[in-house]
Amino acid sequence: MVRQIIDGADPKMQKAIEHLDSEMTSLRTGRASTSLVDSLIVEVYGVPQPLKAIASINTPDSRSIAITPWDRTSLPIIEKAIRENQQLGLNPNNDGTVIRLNIPSMTEDRRREVVKSLGAKVEDCRIALRNIRHDTLGEVKKLEKAKEATQDDVKFAETELNKKIETFQRKIEELEAAKTKEIMSV
Repeated sequence: MVRQIIDGADPKMQKAIEHLDSEMTSLRTGRASTSLVDSLIVEVYGVPQPLKAIASINTPDSRSIAITPWDRTSLPIIEKAIRENQQLGLNPNNDGTVIRLNIPSMTEDRRREVVKSLGAKVEDCRIALRNIRHDTLGEVKKLEKAKEATQDDVKFAETELNKKIETFQRKIEELEAAKTKEIMSV
């Protein structure tokens, strides 16, 4: 029973890592990437939808993104949504059929800001892992109170969960180092 509870923490921890990875893709690195805008919410026909659901998005080169909506009447709506998104800080060019976004190269200060926000996302992931460990250990302690587990089981659970945390922390550090290198390279 204790082993099942401990093993149940793995998918939760893996999900936290996957969430961090997806959050990292939305960080601007100075290179054009469709992930910068594909989850941008645009209200079309009175329904908020992600941009990728209403348009095709591609990167013709490393410094620009082209957005081609399936319905041309949504061009001004998409353009407005991009312009109003402060996190992007991009100025769309609308030629009547395609919206082009030119990705400017980042300054050293901007790179440092992005690395700082990366650090905040990494710390959120670490906190999520600690919370998962705490919750899992709490379940084992409930079993101990109900006399369904021993103190040795609790110690075993603590040791195993700490090993899992260390493994996932190494994964986080690898992801963070790779993304930092990508951001800081000119």
